[in-house]
Amino acid sequence: MDTLSKQLLAGAGFADNEHVRVCFRKAASLFHRFLQRSAGAHNVPELVFCHQSIRLHSLEYRDVRTYIIAALFVVGNVVLPQICHLVPGGGLTWLPIYFFTLVGAYKFGWRVGVITALMSPLINSMMFGMPPVATLPIITMKSLILAATASCFAHKFNRLSIIVILGIVISYQLIGTAIEALMINSFSAALSDLTTGLPGLAFQVIGGYLTIRYILNK
Repeated sequence: MDTLSKQLLAGAGFADNEHVRVCFRKAASLFHRFLQRSAGAHNVPELVFCHQSIRLHSLEYRDVRTYIIAALFVVGNVVLPQICHLVPGGGLTWLPIYFFTLVGAYKFGWRVGVITALMSPLINSMMFGMPPVATLPIITMKSLILAATASCFAHKFNRLSIIVILGIVISYQLIGTAIEALMINSFSAALSDLTTGLPGLAFQVIGGYLTIRYILNK
């Protein structure tokens, strides 16, 4: 593990947690290989820092497209978790219920994001019992924070890059983890997304970037 990675883990209090260190190394390795294949071994910085101008939408509640698009993203947030749940612990590892909330809020605005964030956990819980009712407030809270953060970042930078998406994921996780710790009165339990969910956070960054870029190119 390089010096910067060690410093980050130490600063977060994870330096002595072997499981976290292994997950961190795997996520970092996958991320680096993705960048190398996408941009070429000598052009990684260009892919990370290159900003693509985008055309954003901020759909209004009175616009029927808001509900149609949000419904599509809710379906995505229902189907993707079921695929992940085919693997034991897939939901906790890949955090799939947040994915299309990120994409929808970034491209189509906070209203689409809010509808997706509110309906996705509720429908999943009603149809499949996952997430359990007891965890619905926390997951809904994090989903709403993600929707707000993604929309704010999109309109602030009006660009698409992996760095921007990474900033969104880090921001909503830090805020959500802090609020969750206050809600459940346990900071260690609130860190689950940052420990078991590291692959899912990496998926949100890389997959979110690629999905938004695909939508922009259509």
